[in-house]
Amino acid sequence: MTASAASIRLVLYVAESAPNSVRAIANLRAHLTRRGQEADLELIDVFQNAERAARDHVIVTPTLVRLWPKPEVRIVGDLRDGDVLRDVLGT
Repeated sequence: MTASAASIRLVLYVAESAPNSVRAIANLRAHLTRRGQEADLELIDVFQNAERAARDHVIVTPTLVRLWPKPEVRIVGDLRDGDVLRDVLGT
């Protein structure tokens, strides 16, 4: 999905197959699917792309960053709290 077609732009920083990262990916995808929300989601593995994580000031994984709509919002953790996701994603 392109950023122009999506209602929201997200970046999820993960640490390879660490349990919290795997849960964060699954929880976010499930939340978006349940809500029928379209999102432009970029997954960044900090072990594969440490420079990007450093440039974006990500020091803890998993970290979800909502880039659009503004303002930028960050959530750290496995994204299991549906209320927080609803608030941040506007769903």
